[in-house]
Amino acid sequence: MSVDSLLTPLPLLLSAHAGADAARQRAIWAFDAQLAKVARTTRERAIGQMRLAWWNDVIDDPAGIKGQGEPVVDALRATGGMAAPGLVAMIDGWEVLVVEPEIDAQGLRDYAAGRGGGLFRALAGQGDTPDWLVAAGQVWALWDLAGHVEEAALADAALRLASELSPLADGARWPTAWRPQRIAFTLARQDVMKGRGAPRGMPRGLAFRLLRIALVGR
Repeated sequence: MSVDSLLTPLPLLLSAHAGADAARQRAIWAFDAQLAKVARTTRERAIGQMRLAWWNDVIDDPAGIKGQGEPVVDALRATGGMAAPGLVAMIDGWEVLVVEPEIDAQGLRDYAAGRGGGLFRALAGQGDTPDWLVAAGQVWALWDLAGHVEEAALADAALRLASELSPLADGARWPTAWRPQRIAFTLARQDVMKGRGAPRGMPRGLAFRLLRIALVGR
């Protein structure tokens, strides 16, 4: 199985702007998708924690043996994505949605810092990343959450927090190598400013906006 089959159109299109780093970034996005699946399908907290702990064990395995044959594990190892900073933080972020029956303000912050901040750090592939990049990742994760939860109050709270965090990335000078993250953040920020979360799927309007941001930066 190709990890591409696990990805929705948005991360596939974002990764296409990563140049030679595209395969590694697709593997990291696929890792995020697997964690999302754990959060989406878990009905018992203890079981969800066990499933997330398995991923922690895979990352911590210096021999590179645990999880062999699992497509995302193999892709992360083959592309160097397993060494990316932020993977464990992503697990911690998703764990908030697994263990908390109701997500409060601190839970939202922990989710955003872990999943979003960790994801953008992992995509960058650098241990020493600026705070504004982590903030941009948090905005993206909150935008994505707001578009995929059924609870209107949680979606509204996520958008309010994203609006609060968004200015932390204003004026940032994005390196060329971080182009996919810049596009993702800009998409999210545009919607957050209008009080709306991520659309489901890849509507034509979102695809057009992504192309425009990639070409002209906004």
